[in-house]
Amino acid sequence: MSEETVTSLERGDDVVTVVLRGEVDVLNVGQVRVALEEALESRPRTIVVDLSGLSFIDSSGLGSLTFGFQRARDSGIAFRLARPGPAVRRILVLSGLLEVVELSE
Repeated sequence: MSEETVTSLERGDDVVTVVLRGEVDVLNVGQVRVALEEALESRPRTIVVDLSGLSFIDSSGLGSLTFGFQRARDSGIAFRLARPGPAVRRILVLSGLLEVVELSE
C-alpha cells in the first residue's frame, strides 16, 4: 500500500509554510509531524500551516498540529493555521484548536 504525499514545505525569509493537502489521518500523519519538525528546525520567525488543499483531518492530524503549535510556542516561533475549507474549519472549531491557535483566512 503506497502513501500519498500530503505535505510540502515552502520557505521564505522569515516564514516557513507547511502545505497540507488531501486527507490527513492515522496512515499518513507521520508526514505532517516530519514536515512540522523540519519547519521548526529552520528557526523561522513564523510557521504557517496552509490548509486550503486539505479535505479531511482526523484526531491524529489534530494532534500533530497541536504538537507543532506547542513546539513553536516553546521556541518563540509564531504559529498559525491558514485558509481551511468549510469542512476542515468545522473540525478545527469542534476540536477547540482555534481557541489557542491563530487562524488567518
